[in-house]
Amino acid sequence: MAPRIDAHQHFWRYSPQTHAWIDDSMFSIKRDFLPSDLKPLLDAAGFDGCVAVQAEQSVAETEWLLRLADEHAFIRGVVGWVDLCASDVADQLRLRGTRYIVQDEPAGFMLRPEFQRGIAALAEFGLTYDILIYERQLPEALELVRRFPEQRFVIDHIAKPAIRDGSIDAWRAGITAIAACPNVYCKLSGMVTEADWRRWRPSDFVPYIETVLEAFGPRRVMIGSDWPVCLLAGEYGGVMAIVTDAVGGLTADERDAILGGTAAEFYGVA
Repeated sequence: MAPRIDAHQHFWRYSPQTHAWIDDSMFSIKRDFLPSDLKPLLDAAGFDGCVAVQAEQSVAETEWLLRLADEHAFIRGVVGWVDLCASDVADQLRLRGTRYIVQDEPAGFMLRPEFQRGIAALAEFGLTYDILIYERQLPEALELVRRFPEQRFVIDHIAKPAIRDGSIDAWRAGITAIAACPNVYCKLSGMVTEADWRRWRPSDFVPYIETVLEAFGPRRVMIGSDWPVCLLAGEYGGVMAIVTDAVGGLTADERDAILGGTAAEFYGVA
């Protein structure tokens, strides 16, 4: 059986300046979240390890995450930040994968020559790229991944559809189109914070999960908690159960892929 891997979570030492995106509505996560906080949650949910993903756009945080991974064997890999638009991007790379918070950038950012130069540099090091976008940015992301057919990409948080409103048609069209590119994977993560934080039910997510599984197939899909951000809308075990319960009717091999095998293969971690 493949190891069970939470393919998307974060660590941070909270700072009001560094984490200014955590506003007053998110007071419950205005504190430190460290490996010692996550390990008991992984154990209780039956997961063997995790992939730590950047939460701030700084080389300092990336280096800190790499040190944490050296110190804690259950951190199987790090998806860190590097300045993909920098001319010396190749000198910054010592990771499993990279992420740039594109969701906050203006339209057309992913198609800028300097950004694409950074994406092109990843192939030399065998690095993946996590695409963090909103649903409206899917057409631009599709153009990006088509330009780099040999680069492996993964869509974070299923591209943040408007689950709170039950909106699905435009998102379904966009996610299905990008799934047609075989170099693109998808994380079943970050869904609870796109729903009503206080009133969501597991059934709210079923149409979105089914769409992702149909579009990508189980072997290009991976589970992720988005902990500790997910704590805004649910506890770790309940958030992970949304996906583990939803895939319960699949074959054992398909479940193994979604719950860890795909992440292990994609990020190249044991």
